[in-house]
Amino acid sequence: MNAGVRPSRFGLQEHGIRNIDTAYWNLGTAQLLEHAVRRHEGLLASGGSFVVRTGQFTGRSPRDKFVVRDESTESSVQWGPVNQPISEAHFNTLFAKMLAFWQGNDLYVQDCFAGADPRYRLPIRVITQLAWHALFARQLFIRPEPAATQEHVPEFTLFFAPGFQADPQEDGTHSETCIVINFRRGIVLICGTSYAGEMKKSVFTILNYLLPARDVLPMHCSANMSHAGSAALFFGLSGTGKTTLSADPHRRLIGDDEHGWSDHGIFNFEGGCYAKCIRLSRQNEPQIFNAIRFGTVLENVAVHPETRLLDFDSAEVTENTRAAYPLHFIDNAVTPSVGGHPEHVVFLTADAFGVLPPISALTPEQAMYHFLSGYTAKVAGTERGLGKEPEATFSACFGAPFLPRPAATYASLLGEKLRRHQVRVWLVNTGWTGGPYGVGERMPLAYTRAMLDGALSGELADIPAEPHPVFRTLVPKACPGVPSQFLNPRGMWPEPDAYDRAARDLSWRFKKNFEKFAGVRPSILEAAPVA
Repeated sequence: MNAGVRPSRFGLQEHGIRNIDTAYWNLGTAQLLEHAVRRHEGLLASGGSFVVRTGQFTGRSPRDKFVVRDESTESSVQWGPVNQPISEAHFNTLFAKMLAFWQGNDLYVQDCFAGADPRYRLPIRVITQLAWHALFARQLFIRPEPAATQEHVPEFTLFFAPGFQADPQEDGTHSETCIVINFRRGIVLICGTSYAGEMKKSVFTILNYLLPARDVLPMHCSANMSHAGSAALFFGLSGTGKTTLSADPHRRLIGDDEHGWSDHGIFNFEGGCYAKCIRLSRQNEPQIFNAIRFGTVLENVAVHPETRLLDFDSAEVTENTRAAYPLHFIDNAVTPSVGGHPEHVVFLTADAFGVLPPISALTPEQAMYHFLSGYTAKVAGTERGLGKEPEATFSACFGAPFLPRPAATYASLLGEKLRRHQVRVWLVNTGWTGGPYGVGERMPLAYTRAMLDGALSGELADIPAEPHPVFRTLVPKACPGVPSQFLNPRGMWPEPDAYDRAARDLSWRFKKNFEKFAGVRPSILEAAPVA
């Protein structure tokens, strides 16, 4: 039985799904909320957002992510801990068991797109067990016009069934949880977890595989533009400030997390935002705060069971609380979410050692070095298995967990585009100052915003700068709206000698990590920090 918007002619039988109870096709936001409430999948909060709990998984489970190894991926995928191979035989067994799982049950279908530029748009389909997962997909991906859904033919289909569990001995997985991508067949299987971010990042991984062959650089970054149209990109892993800093009241948001850079300019992969909302406040992040409204999905946010008031300061479940909402919930969002070639690229890092300067300019060679390095600190809760302390890490291209191809593929594309369009590149530390994590303080958001304003407006280009003694990036001596002492990380430490030791230690970590890129151009190797 089918219900909802008229289903696509490319129906469930094309996927091998048969003997289900009811398939709910492309229900709207209000309908999906009604279903989710009736099925007790979460709580409707004051203001209309929907609060869910994701169970034991409050972040991604990277150890359980696999790529099917076949003739199409054998030589093109960078196999290893990020892209773990699984055989076609194991995939076929797992898929058959998942198809059997749907029988006799309801399911929800959302037909969507990934990619705001029609020239590179990927038609996708999301088939879910839970109504709120369908709502998440509806808010995060790009929606087709309702009248066009009947003609929708997906190139990739995501099957999301948290109630179905893999058998590691039969299915070749590590646990009952798995996320399996089959590039040749255009299928993603997600089971044993309720964390909706697995859908989002699976689609991102797919685009990271497909687009380089079309000379498009897929990027783990946010993007915005001035009202005059000057675009900027913000690279960085979770917790570094991509979403917060790109949602600038004085600029227009193109997107908060995933973009492509083609010969025509930049474009958002998504139609929504997936913002961290721990300690969210109207004062510090007004645009994101105002996006928490009817239809927004809140993952693991504390809510009073009777008053239904939200408590964004609470981390009783996880630090990785999330809000999923459509892009148009942000004031001044760009529609459609495309822009010209960026004039500025910003690398964001949350330096747990308190060593890196809060802002500095990079040469083209330094830009390539820091892009390949992808230094930041993972914050507890963004991935399964992290403790309470942040963990310093290097993630190539600021997105290694989502790169099926070798990092050099993406770095080469970035370098070519930076040179062709003469882009200015900045390194911004949104992490700690005055000491390492536990001793120093987090860089005040107001100061980071002021520094970015100075960089993107061109003001910092006219201010004298001097190279950092260890990292050799150019650090401005002043910035409007920022006390000058904050620009000198060494001066913020109570013991300068302790800073020097920490800086040398971090320099060594950079060099040790970069040994795996020994084959890059000598000029990039020479851009390394000095010991």
